[in-house]
Amino acid sequence: MQTETTDRLYTYDDYLKINDDNQYELIGGKLILVPAPRTIHQKIKLRLIWFITNFIRKNDLGEILDAPTDVVLSEKDKPQPDILFISKERLNIITEYNVQGAPDLIVEVLSPSTSRWDKVEKSKLYYKHGVKEYWIADPDSKVIEIFIPGEKNWNLFQAYAEDDILTSPLLAGLEIPLKEVFK
Repeated sequence: MQTETTDRLYTYDDYLKINDDNQYELIGGKLILVPAPRTIHQKIKLRLIWFITNFIRKNDLGEILDAPTDVVLSEKDKPQPDILFISKERLNIITEYNVQGAPDLIVEVLSPSTSRWDKVEKSKLYYKHGVKEYWIADPDSKVIEIFIPGEKNWNLFQAYAEDDILTSPLLAGLEIPLKEVFK
């Protein structure tokens, strides 16, 4: 179960001083302990990475990274998205240790322990910092929702079920047969 570790607020510098074997995200200064995901989570993540990476490489569009990669959005916000894409024009935000700024695309695969964070807190954070497209993949319902920025919040671009072919407004030409992702 994903839990806040204390009521204390942390900074990214505080996070860097933690010396244990746990994975953490930093959201609004709250240190969030992230447990290992279910195997279905990992299978879906890897299949999505495969499709997206092949498309990105074929079209020389940028870089794909996956968790655990620190994405430093502010001194008190450091999520570790499941999958992130950074366009070729913005590769300078990738450093040796982390990503300094908002990726163009973020994909989160829901887990029972992270669902609330991915759908609410991290979603708000990604919108605020200028992520151009946000996907939420739900292994239990076998649905992927794609969100694009609206005037004040995310707008649902499309929800795709396991029998659909996912397309992306950001990555024009990408087609992912979701029966291959959710198998």
